[in-house]
Amino acid sequence: MKKYIAEGVGTMLLTLVACGVAVTSGVDLVATSLAFGLVIVAAAYSIGNVSGCHINPAVSVSLWVAGKMTTKECIHYIIAQVIGAFVGSLLLALVLGSFDALGANGLVGDTTIWVALVVEVILTFIFTTTILGVTDKKENGHVTGIVIGLTLTLVHLFGLPFTGTSVNPARSLAPALLQGGDALTHVWIFILAPIVGAALAGLFYKTVLKED
Repeated sequence: MKKYIAEGVGTMLLTLVACGVAVTSGVDLVATSLAFGLVIVAAAYSIGNVSGCHINPAVSVSLWVAGKMTTKECIHYIIAQVIGAFVGSLLLALVLGSFDALGANGLVGDTTIWVALVVEVILTFIFTTTILGVTDKKENGHVTGIVIGLTLTLVHLFGLPFTGTSVNPARSLAPALLQGGDALTHVWIFILAPIVGAALAGLFYKTVLKED
């Protein structure tokens, strides 16, 4: 239960703080990217020793496909993460005094559905492959949080001009449902694509990266 509580709290903080920066900064490229990355660094060195600091269903799915989680544990992690994301979005709405803008993802500019799908699959693959690789060796323990946080910053720098960068179904679902309206139109992309990217990363780890 401590693991699930930690995952819920971590995802709540990610959704509250990082999405909050995105909204209040006008989705400033650098500020928003750093916000998501720095929250991961903070969470990794605080709750990481309890739950592993997934705070993202895609991360849990990649670890499950890689054989590092049981099905039951993966499901419980995802439930905790989704609940945490909703709490974070509700707190953000309370702070902002409105449900109009909570950092939901969407197609930016001329981005098409297919481009959004490809971008989200690739970025999630990069992010989750990095997690699987850096956590595979105990000697990386002291830099794991920094590496993962910087990688999340990197994928946001690339993805924000296309989709606002999700790579995290919980972080996308909660704001979209609470905002309603146009935010719900393409939310399926930010659930499906990260799961596909994470599953591909898990398979890549098992077949290529994992040491015999």
